[in-house]
Amino acid sequence: MLTVETDIVAAGWPEGPDWEAVARAAVAAAVAETPHADLDAAPMSVEVAVRLTNDAEVHELNRQYRGKDKPTNILSFPMLSADMLVQLANSDDGEVLLGDLVLAVETVLAEAAAKGWTPGQYVAHLIVHGTLHLLGYDHEDDEAAADRMEALERIICSRLHLPDPYEG
Repeated sequence: MLTVETDIVAAGWPEGPDWEAVARAAVAAAVAETPHADLDAAPMSVEVAVRLTNDAEVHELNRQYRGKDKPTNILSFPMLSADMLVQLANSDDGEVLLGDLVLAVETVLAEAAAKGWTPGQYVAHLIVHGTLHLLGYDHEDDEAAADRMEALERIICSRLHLPDPYEG
């Protein structure tokens, strides 16, 4: 069973979107479009933690864990390697943490406004993107892998009735 725990720990996140529902839908849609779709029906709890915080916290995490001294929109912290994901279906553990996603409100809101998206739409896309990272997808060093990840994001965003994240 796929579970999504969402914590809002910083001021500035707009009222209106049900952030827990946004996170749950985005994670589920991302998982469903990958070879790991069976995680949603797994006998154990497969958890993704989503933390909605501010630029200061994300800046510190980005500096500490990625060596980048600036905030970013989302950070993904996978708890399992790609080869462990394949074996996960055979696990009898009661609970498995797939990973953590941490979003920065100031950066997210500025980028959403620049794209002409609502905050809820943009957060959903970022959570899709981050979930794919938790599932072993990457776009940093391999152009073909980046193209596959981008194509997958487009499909997932379309299924969620979101704009094309890479249009234009």
